[in-house]
Amino acid sequence: MHKPRLTRLTRIHLKHPLYFVTLCSFERKTILAQPAAHEAFTLFCHSGPAHGAYVGRYVLMPDHLHLFVTFAPDGVNLSGWVKSLKNALSKSWRSAGIAAPHWQKGFFDQLMRSADSYEQKGDYVAANPVRAGLVTSSEAWPYQGMMHELHF
Repeated sequence: MHKPRLTRLTRIHLKHPLYFVTLCSFERKTILAQPAAHEAFTLFCHSGPAHGAYVGRYVLMPDHLHLFVTFAPDGVNLSGWVKSLKNALSKSWRSAGIAAPHWQKGFFDQLMRSADSYEQKGDYVAANPVRAGLVTSSEAWPYQGMMHELHF
């Protein structure tokens, strides 16, 4: 008896891939949803275009961060960019006396395959603080925003 073969997703090759990325703090420490971390994150993201990295919508939760990012063809790659982001935030935490380690190893990423999947994930990101019971409306969460308007 043979196992049924899973259907393979259609391969797509986008000129400028758009990624949905999640980073988690080490042992789920609640170190992300605070003004200093938000400031360090936005400062890092503002420097992104100089390296070909563009962050769209994002939300910093107490123990993880969701964001959308795309890269120029001659820009940095996703792994290198995430490593730099983690280093930048860790530097700000070390200055504030928060002991390392700060991050779980690795990160989770998903390539957006359609405008619909991008919109669906965007809604998920916006509703995350409400689902977690941190606020009653997503607009009330101070650790979120959009750095660049990204289009699929």
